Amino acid sequence: MTRTFSTLPLIALLALASPVVAQDATTDETTTSEEQGAQAEQGSEAQPEAQDDGQLSLGSEVGDEPGSTYVKEEVGDWQLQCIRVQEGEEPCHLYQLLSDEDGNAVAEVSMFRLPEGGQAVAGATVIVPLETLLPAQLTIAVDGSQGKRYPYSFCNRVGCYARIGLTAQDVTSFKRGAKATITVVPFAAPDQKVELAMSLSGFTDGFEKASVIEN
Repeated sequence: MTRTFSTLPLIALLALASPVVAQDATTDETTTSEEQGAQAEQGSEAQPEAQDDGQLSLGSEVGDEPGSTYVKEEVGDWQLQCIRVQEGEEPCHLYQLLSDEDGNAVAEVSMFRLPEGGQAVAGATVIVPLETLLPAQLTIAVDGSQGKRYPYSFCNRVGCYARIGLTAQDVTSFKRGAKATITVVPFAAPDQKVELAMSLSGFTDGFEKASVIEN
């Protein structure tokens, strides 16, 4: 049931080859030993010609390209993650990685605001491991309340996704609460429940900084 979020290390092997400049000093039989010594001294001081700066790559910062995600700010136990764009305002959402009691990363939550006028004022995506019993659905409860149950939308190689709409009342309970509990049921043990703590520390400030995103 444990899901560990990690990235594979990328090993780059760079072979740097400098051109070797060989200089052949030729002398005829009439060259004196003093002339040979002067030629040898000049040859030892000769250096390979440096490449023009225009042929060398100075590199670029990894993660600065459009479409990459970065952490703009830590707000309590949440991260404000944003996506770089070439022009305009960067879309940002709240993010939290959820771990089990042993410290293993099991699930992750992303949350954003929605345009006014709909019943849902915010949206959230919760990703859980593939070894989840989907018919049991996902449960979110704040500070020991009865909570709500949400269906899973789809699964891929990363995990199974629950796409959630949050009402104004739901958001208010998050702002007032200290901790939410996300419960999932393992496929291999349908009689058991895995409860994950989602801290609400910093949620109020972070939610106001999240972008309004069309669903």
